[in-house]
Amino acid sequence: MIKDQTPLTYGEVISIIGDGEKAVKIKEFIKEFYKVKPEKAASLKEEIKALNIIKLKDEHIVNIVNFLPVDASDVMKILPDTSLDQEEINKILDVVKKY
Repeated sequence: MIKDQTPLTYGEVISIIGDGEKAVKIKEFIKEFYKVKPEKAASLKEEIKALNIIKLKDEHIVNIVNFLPVDASDVMKILPDTSLDQEEINKILDVVKKY
């Protein structure tokens, strides 16, 4: 039975997955897509949360950290179910550019 679902960045997955044979394969797979080191991913995640954009859910923030959008169209591809205005998108992109 699932008690809780928490969206995780790729870095968080890598840090908690363990060291077994399957874990090594999963880590190798994730590293093909992974763009940010775990410690930087955590600070990026916190900076995006600190923007206090009410429309952003935890899973949206995790997607931003995992995919690092570079422009407004990337943000909208990652977050198709949100209706962010241009100011909110610019705030997100300004934070992401630091990473």
